[in-house]
Amino acid sequence: MLAEHVVAPARYRVDGHIGLAPAPQGFGTPTFGDGERVRVDGTEIVHERPGTTTRVGITTLGDAARFLGIPGGAPTEVYKPATAFMPDAPLGIDPASAVALAAWYAFVAQLVDEVAEVYRSHMPTAVTIWPEHFDLALELGDQERGTRANYGGSPGDGGSPEPYLYVGPWDEHRRAGRLGSHPWGAGLSYGDLLASGDPRRAGRAFMFECASLLLGEP
Repeated sequence: MLAEHVVAPARYRVDGHIGLAPAPQGFGTPTFGDGERVRVDGTEIVHERPGTTTRVGITTLGDAARFLGIPGGAPTEVYKPATAFMPDAPLGIDPASAVALAAWYAFVAQLVDEVAEVYRSHMPTAVTIWPEHFDLALELGDQERGTRANYGGSPGDGGSPEPYLYVGPWDEHRRAGRLGSHPWGAGLSYGDLLASGDPRRAGRAFMFECASLLLGEP
């Protein structure tokens, strides 16, 4: 709700973009405008401007929007929000969950950054958290050749209550075999990562196996 109705709109009103990114202890905007940045740090929302940083505890969407000096509410001309804008409803942010979410984003970002570095000749995009999906991903590959795909991780959604890594080929014909374990492509669940005994190694192997199937050896 914060991502869709407060953090992304804070950026959108200045530069017309909604993409977010991992941030220390959470997520937030890249730097925009004249050096401005908005981010969630655990159970606080932080407003960074040249020469000053202010923060306040997260209570409601309305309070967060007023803290930033914006009206609040998703830019519905850009995306259809997955959550309702309820400015006065207590958000009840759980501290342990906030820490877990930040750690998940940091984990996924490291994995996809490594893939992008190895396959840097295949037009990787910047790592982005899309507010209406709340997953973190980048794109990589050649669309005309059928090799472009999204590489990322979700903290959980309507299809899966637990976090998972994914590689989603744009070309539906490439969603087969190892790349077709789900309708949208390949996935590796949080449970499988933990069961491996070495989540980073398992996650890295998953990402690079999928990249190799799509793109070949770097």
